[in-house]
Amino acid sequence: MIIGLTGKNGSGKGEIAKFLKERGYHYYSLSDVLREEAAKEGKPVTRDILIDLGNRLRHAEGPGVLAEKIYPRLDPDKHYVIDSVRHPSEVQVLKRRADFYLANVYAPERLRFERMKQRDRENDPQSYGEFQTLENKEAESKNKSDQQLDAAISLADVTIENSGPLKMLHEKVKEILLEFSRKEVRPDWDDYFMGIAKVVALRSNCIKRKVAAVIVKDKRIIATGYNGTPRGVKNCSEGGCPRCNSIGQSGQGLEECLCSHAEENAIVQSAYHGVSIKDSMLYTTFSPCLMCAKMIINGGIREVVYNVQYPMPEIARGLLAGSNVITKQLSVIRNP
Repeated sequence: MIIGLTGKNGSGKGEIAKFLKERGYHYYSLSDVLREEAAKEGKPVTRDILIDLGNRLRHAEGPGVLAEKIYPRLDPDKHYVIDSVRHPSEVQVLKRRADFYLANVYAPERLRFERMKQRDRENDPQSYGEFQTLENKEAESKNKSDQQLDAAISLADVTIENSGPLKMLHEKVKEILLEFSRKEVRPDWDDYFMGIAKVVALRSNCIKRKVAAVIVKDKRIIATGYNGTPRGVKNCSEGGCPRCNSIGQSGQGLEECLCSHAEENAIVQSAYHGVSIKDSMLYTTFSPCLMCAKMIINGGIREVVYNVQYPMPEIARGLLAGSNVITKQLSVIRNP
């Protein structure tokens, strides 16, 4: 789960971030990107300089640039809290993840000003007039690449009011976390096993195409396979297959290819280890060729789920259908 925090100065975003960090959430602030930029340019880290740097970066590299720089650092298996979301394009970038939720932290203006005075940071406004000037500068701008805090706030999934004691704020955050957790989207079994096949494909040593197959029975993986040269033969990527290393046209010279297909390897591995594949399912990143289709039928596999259509699939698909083997295509959507 990724919790994004937006809201006006002194609303309590930092308190929520601290609360979540203490509960295992990994922390990022989009302002950290600006602090890194300020350090490169030898500039002091003041609020005005950070705002100006942010506006300049958005103008040069796009309004979602700060989120784009953080996004690649987000692992799919970790919880995160991301502070200082201040532009609607940053929200759009982070919403590429289905598990991203944006929380607006709200507190009345006068209360926020009093909090800022109490924390007594060097670069904070010293008068209420200065505070309001800063508020207006951050809220909106005619230049769409500049900070647009009000527009970002309007995209929040939830608003957390923080005008009471800290304990009350923490209880509200707990309630919201439980609510978001109930909305969590888990991959179904097809997505789960195809996702594993995508990782298995990375082990392929073929230089032409990386393909993988996973054989599953009773929701348990019983064999995996990826394409490449046979056991004991020099890897294709090391020159082991002359056909592949000639970088010829796809679909030609297949009778001279030394690489075994992913489905073939998964089925042969099952036989090698004495594991029955009767009534199993096969997940493959490419639809089976004719040779693999025959092996699937003779091996007793009852269903094939594939991701990408193989260049020559028609006769293989017809053979599988005629043998009562179920086939279906699964489109795997991956995060950018």
